Amino acid sequence: MEAMQTFDEDKLNAFVGQVLADLGGAYSAALVKIGDRLGLYRELNNRGPATSLELSERTGYSERYLREWLAHHAASNYLAYDRTTKRFRLPPEQAMVFADEDSPVYMIGGFENAFTTFENEPKVSEGFRTGEGVAWGDQAHCMFCAVAKFFRPGYVHNLVQHWLPALDGMVEKLERGARVADLGCGHGHSTLLMAAAFPNSTFIGYDFHGGSIDSANAHRDEHGLAPDRVRFEQATATDFDGGDFDLVTCFDALHDMGDPIGTATHVRNQLKPDGTWMVVEPMAADELSDNFNPVGRLFYAASTSICVPTALAQRTGFALGAQAGERKLTAVIKEGGFSKVRRAAETPFNIVLEVRP
Repeated sequence: MEAMQTFDEDKLNAFVGQVLADLGGAYSAALVKIGDRLGLYRELNNRGPATSLELSERTGYSERYLREWLAHHAASNYLAYDRTTKRFRLPPEQAMVFADEDSPVYMIGGFENAFTTFENEPKVSEGFRTGEGVAWGDQAHCMFCAVAKFFRPGYVHNLVQHWLPALDGMVEKLERGARVADLGCGHGHSTLLMAAAFPNSTFIGYDFHGGSIDSANAHRDEHGLAPDRVRFEQATATDFDGGDFDLVTCFDALHDMGDPIGTATHVRNQLKPDGTWMVVEPMAADELSDNFNPVGRLFYAASTSICVPTALAQRTGFALGAQAGERKLTAVIKEGGFSKVRRAAETPFNIVLEVRP
C-alpha cells in the first residue's frame, strides 16, 4: 500500500492564498466589463471621487448596485477609498489601465478577452475530447473586438515609433512610397496606424474573417483614408495576392494560422527580392520553464482557449501556440524559404522578427 503523502501546511496556506487571489481576479472580469460598458471609469476619472449616492446621481444608475461595485473595486485596489468622506477615487495609475484608451497599459481589452474564454469553454472542452479545432468565426462573438482592443495599445505606442525603425531601411522605403500587406489584420488597427504615418505608401489588410474585414473598412472610413491607398480584403495567409510587396507584416497572428510554413512560403513569393517580412509575436522564451511567469501564464491561457483551437480548425492544423518562442518561429519561417531571421525589437509582451529572403 502506497504511503500517504505528507503536506507542508505553510505551502498549503500560501497556495490557497494564491488561488483566492486568482478567484478574485476571475470574478472581477465581469465587473470590469460593466465598469467600462457603463462608463464608470471615465466618470470617476473625468469628474472626480464620489460616494455611491453621488455616483448614482451623476450617472442615473442604481445606487445599490453601484455601492457593491465600488466596494469590490476598492477591495481589489482598482479604486482608492477615503474612510472619512466615504468617497471612491480612481488614482491616475489605475486610470491608465481602466480609463485611458491611448495609454500603453490600457487593459480593458484583456479583461474582455478573458471574459470571452468562458463563452468558448464548452467548444474548447469538446476539442480536448476530439482533437478538433474551433474556427475563429465560431468562437465568442465579442472576442474579435476584445482581441483588437487588447493589442491596440501596444501597436499605438510601438509600431511606428520603435518597430518599423528597427527594420533595416524600412522607414526610408515607406516615406518614399512602398507597397505593404498586413496579414491577419483583424479590425485594422495596425494597418491604419502605418497608413496614417506614411501617406506616400499603399496598404492592403488581409484577414480570413469577413466580419473583421467589414469592421476594418468601417474604421478606415472613420479615419478618412482613401480606399485607393488603404483597403481591406478577405483572404487567407496562403492565398492573398497582389505581389511585389516591399513589406509584409504579421501582428500576433502567425501562431493562429493553421499552416505557418505554407504562410511563410506564400509570403516569400509575394515579396520583392529586397522585401521584408515583419513578424510580431507574443514574447516567449524557447525553454518551457522560462515562460512560467505572469506574461507566460496569460499567453498560455489565451493560447489554450483561443489560439490553438483556431489553428487546429485550419488546413494542416500546425498549431504553433502563442508561446512558440523565437527558435521554433525561426525554424518554421526558414522552412518556408527565408534565409535571414533576426530579432529586431522587443517589449515585455512582444518580439519583433525581421525576416529577409
